[in-house]
Amino acid sequence: MIGVLVVLVVIAGSVGVGLLVKHRNGRARPTIRVNSPLAEHLRGRLGSNATMVQFSSAFCQPCRATRRILEEVTVMVPGVSHVEIDAEENLDLVRALDVRRTPTVLFLGPAGDVQQRASGQPRKVDVIAALGRVMDASGDVSI
Repeated sequence: MIGVLVVLVVIAGSVGVGLLVKHRNGRARPTIRVNSPLAEHLRGRLGSNATMVQFSSAFCQPCRATRRILEEVTVMVPGVSHVEIDAEENLDLVRALDVRRTPTVLFLGPAGDVQQRASGQPRKVDVIAALGRVMDASGDVSI
């Protein structure tokens, strides 16, 4: 009887964690970080309104889909740039920015401050919403 109870608790816990991960996957959440170590890597590549920095790895399938989404949004929204950084080649930067999985997208304001971040493959609508929040915070015209 106790064994069955333990199995049920483990299953319920696993389902709960799975639902939480699915809910958070790809969603942008606020984070303010000024004077981040990204400045050196982004010299001359910041967008005039916002910048999307994508951390990827070579064999990451969601990274390819994320790249396509971010490039489409870059074409749609003026003053926004997209920079992709190989996480494996920039481990110091990954550690400094607490990037725990790929793809991770950081949304930067015009000054290069990290304002939003999304871990996992984001939906296009979530990317546009995050950019809207970044641009609203910097006083630029909304998307």
